[in-house]
Amino acid sequence: MAVKGKGKRTAAARDQPAEKTEELLGTGSIDVPSDPEELSDSGSDNTEEGDFDTMLQEMADDQGFGSDEPEDYAGQSDDEESIHSSDIDGASSSDDDGASADGDSEESIHSSDIDGASSSDDDEASADGDSEEADSDDESGPLLERTASRTTDGHDTAVDSNDEQGGEAFDGQDLEKLTIRDFGRDLESWKTYRKTLPQIDPGYASDSSTEEPANTIGNVPIEWYADYPHIGYDIDGKRVMRPATGDELDKFLANMDDPDVFRTARDETNQQDIKLSEEEIDIIRRIQGGSIPDADYNPYEDTVEWFTSKTMQMPLNAAPPSKASFTPSKWEHKRVMKIVRAIRQGRITRPAAKDSEPQYYDLWANAKQDEDGSTSRSRHQRLAAPRLPLPTHAESYHPPKEYLPTEDERREWLEADPDSRKSNFLPQDFESLRTVPGYDRFIQERFQRCLDLYLAPRMAKKTTNLDPEELVPKLPDPRDLRPFPSAEALIYAGHTGRVRSISVDPTGLWLLSGSDDGTVRLWELVTGRCARIWNLKETVHKVAWCPSLDVCVFAAAVGSRMVVVIPSELCDSQKLLVSEELVRAGFGAAAGGDDEDEDDTLPISWDMPTSAEQATGIQIAVSMRAAVKSVVWHRRGDYLATLTAEEGGGSVLVHQLSKHKSQRPFRKLKGAVQGVRFHPTKPWFLVATQRYVRIYNLVQQQLVKTLQPGVKWISSVDVHPQGDNVIVGSYDKKLSWFDLDLSVKPYRSIRYHKQAIRQVQFSRKFPLFATASDDGSIQVYHGMVYQDLNQNPLIVPLKILRGHEIRNSLGVLDCLFHPIQPWLLSSGADGTIRLWT
Repeated sequence: MAVKGKGKRTAAARDQPAEKTEELLGTGSIDVPSDPEELSDSGSDNTEEGDFDTMLQEMADDQGFGSDEPEDYAGQSDDEESIHSSDIDGASSSDDDGASADGDSEESIHSSDIDGASSSDDDEASADGDSEEADSDDESGPLLERTASRTTDGHDTAVDSNDEQGGEAFDGQDLEKLTIRDFGRDLESWKTYRKTLPQIDPGYASDSSTEEPANTIGNVPIEWYADYPHIGYDIDGKRVMRPATGDELDKFLANMDDPDVFRTARDETNQQDIKLSEEEIDIIRRIQGGSIPDADYNPYEDTVEWFTSKTMQMPLNAAPPSKASFTPSKWEHKRVMKIVRAIRQGRITRPAAKDSEPQYYDLWANAKQDEDGSTSRSRHQRLAAPRLPLPTHAESYHPPKEYLPTEDERREWLEADPDSRKSNFLPQDFESLRTVPGYDRFIQERFQRCLDLYLAPRMAKKTTNLDPEELVPKLPDPRDLRPFPSAEALIYAGHTGRVRSISVDPTGLWLLSGSDDGTVRLWELVTGRCARIWNLKETVHKVAWCPSLDVCVFAAAVGSRMVVVIPSELCDSQKLLVSEELVRAGFGAAAGGDDEDEDDTLPISWDMPTSAEQATGIQIAVSMRAAVKSVVWHRRGDYLATLTAEEGGGSVLVHQLSKHKSQRPFRKLKGAVQGVRFHPTKPWFLVATQRYVRIYNLVQQQLVKTLQPGVKWISSVDVHPQGDNVIVGSYDKKLSWFDLDLSVKPYRSIRYHKQAIRQVQFSRKFPLFATASDDGSIQVYHGMVYQDLNQNPLIVPLKILRGHEIRNSLGVLDCLFHPIQPWLLSSGADGTIRLWT
C-alpha cells in the first residue's frame, strides 16, 4: 500500500467498537484481534495502517469477491490508495483546505444523513481537529475530503462525504443489516458503511451478574468483622475498609431527605445501600404475589415437539428384499407338521372348560402379592367378633337369695328409666328348669347384637410380649467388681457430740476427727487408738490434712477461726523443719512489707496463737467475721479455700499459707454457697450454690460453665480424680453424675436414699464413690471412667452399709475413702466413726 508510515488514530477510528470488527471479520478465515487497542499502532504496536486493507482484500478473495479482476485493485493509483487508508484511520483534510472541507461537508450532511439531524458546529470542530491530526501525521499525504457527523440511533459516527452515491444504491434497504456481500467488489463503500454503524454500549444496565463482587468473603457472617476497621477482602486480597456510617439521627435525617428510601435495600456484605430499579421492584412484587418473576415468561406456550411422535412409514434403507424372503421356510413347515401329528394322535388336547363360578367384587384386589403368591398384610384382616360376657349368678333360674331383689328394689327398678337401669332384667327364682318361661326380649337383644357387629368398628389391639428381665439394664455382677468396702471392721468411740468431719493423712496411717464437743482427735487408723486430743472449746465444723507428703500440717475450722496445726509427734525432724518453715514464713513476709497486693478491706487477720495454743502445736490462727463452715486444700499444699456463713461474695476466701495472704475471688455471688472444691488437674474452682454448680477459671478469671442438676438443694460436691466427671448430692435424696465433656445436664440421676444426702466422695485410687445420708446408710457404687471418649461411664450399685444410729433426724454426716486401701470411713450424729473394709 502507499501509506507505510505510522500515525495516530483519529477519533472515529478510536471509537470503532471491537464487536463490529469481529462481526465484519467473522466470515473470513483471517485471525484479526478483536480488541481495538490491538489494532492501534500507538505505543509498542507495530501494525501498519495498510494491513487492515490487506485483510479486507484477503477476506473478499476468500468469499469470491474481486477474484475476477485482481489487477484492477492492484492497479489503483497511489492517490486512491492513500485516500482509502486515510478513510480507515478516519483522517480528514489539512488546515489549508478547511474552508473547502466545510463546504463539502454540508453537502455530505444533507445527502447522507440517515436520521435527518446533525450539527454543523460539531462538523467544523471535527473537521478542524481531524485536519490537524492529518497534517501532523503525514504532510505529503493526499488531500482528503472532510467527513461529516451522522447520527444513527443516538450515536455519532464518522461518514465519508463520498458515500452519497453508495447510499443511493441501497435506497429502500435496512442499512444496519447490510453485509459485505451487498457491496460486491466495492470495498471502499463497505469500509465507509462500517463507520456509519452505531457503537455498541458495553454496559449491562442493572445486570450485576457479571460484576465482580467488591467483598469476596462469601458466606462468612459480617458480624465477625465487627471489631475490625475492614469488612472483608477484595479479589486481589486487599482489605475492603468499612464505610463511614452515622448515628441513628443521621440515618433518620437522611431517610427524610431521600425520596427513594422505600426502594432502597441494604447490602450487608459490602455495607452499602442499593437503590432498586423498576424491574427489580416489579420482580419483588411478583414474588410476593405468587406470580412468575419474569414478566415476559408465558407459562402457556404451545408445545414444541422436539422429538416427533409420528413414526416413519418407510424403511431405513432402500435395499430390495431378498429372494429367500418369498420362499416358505422348510423348518417352519416341519414344526407345524409335528404339532399337527400330535393333535391327531391325541397328545395335545383342549383343556376342559372350568365350571363357571359366581363373580364377586374383591374390595382388596389391588393388595400387594408376596413372592409365594399369598396376599401381604396390607390386605384387610378378619377381626373376630367380641364374645358375650358369661352369665352371672343373678341370671341363674335358681339364684341365691342374696341376689333376689326386694319389693322396694323391684318397685325402684320398674319406675326407673330403661336406659338408667343397672341391668335389663330382674332375677327370678324357679323351682326347676322346666318351669322357666320363654325370654320375651330375646329377639330384640339378638337384633341389637347384630347391629353392634355390623355397625360398630373393630380394631385389633396389638400386645407386645416383653420379658421383664429384658427391661432391666445388664450390669456386671458386683462380685466381679471387687474390692470394695462391704463390712464394718472398726468403731472409733470417744466423742461426746456429733462428729461433723473426718480426714485421713496422705500416708493413710492417721485419722483426724472434729466434733461438736469442741475437740479434734487424732486416731491411729489401724488400731482405733486415740493418740491425741486438741480441746479448742468451740464447735469444729471441718478438719482437713494437707495433701502434700513433704509436710505434716492440718487445718481445722473452729467457730469463726481457722487454725493451722503441726502434730510434731507424727513427723520426723526433716519434715517438721519443712512444715514449720512453710507455716512461719508468712510472718517474715508481712514484716518485710510484701503484702502490698493484699486487700485491706477484708475482715481477716493472721494472728500468732497464744503460748498455751503454741504448746499444743497450733501455729497460726486466722480470724474471720463469720463462722467457718468448710476448709478445702489445693493439691500443691500451699493454698486453701474457706467457706463462711457470711452472705455474698465474701463467704468464699482463698488463702496462701506461705505468705499469710487472703483474697476474695468473687465480689458478688448469686445464691447461698453450699461447698467449694479445687479441680484436681486444672486451674478451675468449683462453687456449689443451692441450685447450680459454677466452674471458674482462676487464671483467666472467667466462668467456664454452669452445671444444672435440677435439685433442691445441693448439699455436697466432689470431682473425679481425672477431672472430667463431677458428682453432686442434694437434700431431695438425689445423686447427679455430670460428664463435663458431654453436657451441663446430669448424665445420670440416682435416687436410692430415703432421706437427704449429706456427703458424696470419690476414691482417689479405686473406681469407687459413696454417698452418706440422714437415713443412717452409706451406699457404695462402682464408677468406672474410661479413657475412650466414645464410651460412657459405668455406674453400678454395689453395697448398702448400715450401722450408724439416727439422732435428731440426722444420720451419717461425713464419709471418706482411704487414700491407699479400698476402705471407707464414716462419721455420724451418734458420735462414732466407723471403718468399712
